This record gives sequence, C-alpha cells and structure tokens, in this order.
Amino acid sequence: MDLIAVTDQLGEYPTSALLGLFVGVLFGVAAQRSAFCLRAATVEFARGRLGPRMAVWLLTFSTAVVWVQVARLNGWFDPGEARMLAVTGSISGAIIGGLIFGGGMILARGCPGRLLVLAATGNLRSILSGLVFAVTAQMALRGWMSATRTDLAELWTTPDGRNLNVVRLLHLPDWSGFALGAVTAVLALYLARRNRISPGILIFGAGVGVTVALGYFLTYSLSRIAFEPITVTSLTFTGPSANTLMAMLEPFANWSFDIGLVPGVFLGSFLAASLVGGLRFQTFESAGQTRRSIMGAVMMGFGGMLAGGCSIGNGVSGSSIFALTAWVALISMWVGGVITDWLIDQRREGAR
Repeated sequence: MDLIAVTDQLGEYPTSALLGLFVGVLFGVAAQRSAFCLRAATVEFARGRLGPRMAVWLLTFSTAVVWVQVARLNGWFDPGEARMLAVTGSISGAIIGGLIFGGGMILARGCPGRLLVLAATGNLRSILSGLVFAVTAQMALRGWMSATRTDLAELWTTPDGRNLNVVRLLHLPDWSGFALGAVTAVLALYLARRNRISPGILIFGAGVGVTVALGYFLTYSLSRIAFEPITVTSLTFTGPSANTLMAMLEPFANWSFDIGLVPGVFLGSFLAASLVGGLRFQTFESAGQTRRSIMGAVMMGFGGMLAGGCSIGNGVSGSSIFALTAWVALISMWVGGVITDWLIDQRREGAR
C-alpha cells in the first residue's frame, strides 16, 4: 500500500481511518475463525486445564510479541512513539480496572473484541452487551463516571509523564522481548498439538497476533509522512468503542484509526461467518442471564477505561510493546477473571 498516494487522495486522517478499517477486517476474519478470547482461556486456567482456548490465546500473544519486536529490532517501528508508552501510565488504574474488567468478562461471557465478533454473526446477547459496554466506556471517558475514574487512576502513576518499558525497567537485554515471544510460541504449539488443534485454527489464531503488529506498523508509517499528528496505535476496543458511538452522532467529523477499527472488525467477522454458514440469531436464555451480561458489560466498560485498555488493548497490543501498565492490567484481568469464575460459576455448577 502506497501511503503517500493514498494520503494525497484522501487526506491524512481519513487514511488513518481506512487503515483501521483494513486492520479491523483482517482481525474480524481471524478472530471469528480462531474463536480467540481471553475469557475462554481464563476459564480453562481457573479450572486447571491448559486446553485449546489457552493454546490459541498464547499463540496470538506470542505472534504479536514476535512480530512487533522484529519490527522494532529492524527499525520498522518505534514503540516509544506508541500512544500507550508516550503518555503517563496509571498503575493503580491498571490494577483496579484490570480486576473489574476481568470479573466483567466472565459475567458477560466474552471480552469486548469477542462480543463484537459474535455480534456480527447474529448473537443478540453480544449486541446488547457490546452496546452497554460502549455506552459505559463513554461515560467513564467523559460522562458522570469520569471523575471517579480519574481519581482512581491518579492514585499511582508512572513518573516523568510517560509509561515505563518493562524490558528497560528490568535492565534486560534488547532481544529479550523477542526471546519471550519465541518461547511462548513454542509452548503454544506444544499445547496445540496436545489438544489436537487443526492447522487452520492455528493459522487464524496467529493471524490475530499479526494484525496487532500490522496496526502498529501502518500507523507508525503514516505518522512518518503525515504533516498532522497521527496517533501510533493498534488493536484495542475500549476507547474505539466509545469514540465510534459518538461518531454516530456526528458522522465523518473526527476521522481516526479507532473510528475505522470497530466497523472493520464487524465487517470481517460477518464475512468470515457468512462464508462458512455461521450466521444465526442467538438470544438470552433467561432474565438472569440478561442481568448478568449487562452487569458484566458495565464492569468491562468502566474497568477497561480505567485500565487504559481492554483484554486485547492491554493483553496483546500493550503487552507486545512491553508497556508496564499493560502487563499489570493483563495480570489483574487474569486474577479478576479467575476469582469471579471460582466464586460464581464454579460454585453454581457445583451446586447443580
């Protein structure tokens, strides 16, 4: 893709939105075909299993880390200019928000990215939960929840107005990020073989990770040639969901990578599902499930905004550039998810 030619024709901000749409379509296809989901992997882990969902998640994570670090080592991408590392990080927000988000994704039976993918296939539960998530994220960003979010986020922040890089913080070798990704990939492939996961699922699972690296590379490349400030970012769904919701009120006013991402994921998932006959309407099974899903979506909306990103924004995109708050948030999401599964789902299933 010749970015200079595209920006000359469309302008810099519309080009950024087009890149978001492109990356979103690829992610939607890969996520729909691989069933990638942090919530499913967390449930397996909480129940003492390293099953297929864990294998897919580890493969996605490792692929993103490997390719992002390859791009960094070759000078194709500078993580220091990424939005997550270029601003002050909130460690308190990552811990508190991550715990809340982790509990919410268990209750909602899916993380925001997974809900968006399922919504495109006709899952009415995911459509409602996704809308509640987006509305809550917007309220936490600029609405009546924003003051509480700000107070919690300011309890413990990183110094000097920037986030911290875990590799540099621990004084690790420059290649250690790539090495971690490679070792994790070996573990993922071992689990995939043990769980007899098909090559197609593995390819699409790895494809989710590739889209993270691609998002960083494309937005970074555009920022190098643009006269206007272009945000260097990749896949995340908390901020983009809130921004997309507001963009519906004023279409074509604020072009950005985020604005193109959400509809791109929806379109990609719809196309992938339609090609394999995966489109079908699904709804709630009971009033209790409806209440549970709405509560989970509210928790994810507030928790994700407080943590600075969702399970993909922190757990894959942020972790692949080794942002400290992303790693803290990812661990907190795992902990929150495991505790919620123990306290609610496993107890309920044991009672039955």
